[in-house]
Amino acid sequence: MNTNKNSTKDEKLQDDKKVLNLVGSNEVETNHSDLRNPGIEFSLDFISSISVNRSAVERRCANYGPRRSIKKDNQAAWLLKAINLIDLTTLSGDDTVARVRRLCSKARQPISLNLEKNLGVESLNISVAAVCVYHDMLSAANEALRGSKINLAAVSTGFPAGLSPLPLRLQEIEYSVDSGANEIDIVISRRHVLEGNWKALYEEVKMFRDKCGDAHMKTILATGELGNLTNIAKASQICMMAGADFIKTSTGKEPVNATLPVSLVMVRMIREYFNKTGIKVGFKAAGGISDTKTALLYMTMIKEELGRRWLEPDLFRFGASSLLSDIERQLDHFSTGFYSSSYRHPLA
Repeated sequence: MNTNKNSTKDEKLQDDKKVLNLVGSNEVETNHSDLRNPGIEFSLDFISSISVNRSAVERRCANYGPRRSIKKDNQAAWLLKAINLIDLTTLSGDDTVARVRRLCSKARQPISLNLEKNLGVESLNISVAAVCVYHDMLSAANEALRGSKINLAAVSTGFPAGLSPLPLRLQEIEYSVDSGANEIDIVISRRHVLEGNWKALYEEVKMFRDKCGDAHMKTILATGELGNLTNIAKASQICMMAGADFIKTSTGKEPVNATLPVSLVMVRMIREYFNKTGIKVGFKAAGGISDTKTALLYMTMIKEELGRRWLEPDLFRFGASSLLSDIERQLDHFSTGFYSSSYRHPLA
């Protein structure tokens, strides 16, 4: 940055990163650091008193933006943090090896070298948290990410519907782990929730967790298909009881994916589980989070409901693709004062 104004911006941005420990902190280990969730014994008492007041949840969510507006230098610092929380994802029927390789290249260098230089953040070695693909694309992704610290995630267990036979779903997990995935995004059988068969849901997720072995398991609830917020809250607790390392909102393929009210309910279940067990469980918001304004609302919610520790990639993720393009565009505007065309920030 050459002007005095830009130099001031650069100094403030560096200060913000120090205060927030935003990227590359030595004080907070960011890669699967805490004790994994071992799960607990099944107990209906754990969920018997759960009942969610939708109007109260929606009122709370409506206050995040107005009360915690993040602007200018602070916003740039938070957006750099957001990059570090992204599971860069491609889950399309027309995925190719070339597309996956380009996506992995973007994961390793999420913002341009010129933008890094202008912001003065070259030394931070910013990258996304993980690349998430179908298991058939794991070999290409694993090769493209070799030598990096980026996690490799695979969707499994009959994604997105989760309706294939149970033995095949278990085999999918084994295949993904053998192919190099160290994170497995599994989908639950929604019928167990809709029928109130909580023991069946617990046993299913526990089996998936056992098959994951050392790979961390992100349990997708597909919240848009669970009927109501109380079902979502109970399913969240059951999946954590069964050993989920993360609970995740959506596959991204449902008519309704991540929403702030649904996410707030899940986050408060994480807080309740932590208060009862002392175990930290992660949260992943996926589907429909494509712009920086929405991302900042989610980060604000996480900060207020769970605390600063959860704003690290071992405990919070965005499942997204187009979000990264918008973050890069906003950071470019912060650096230059001008908005660039979207074609200048391709993903794959």
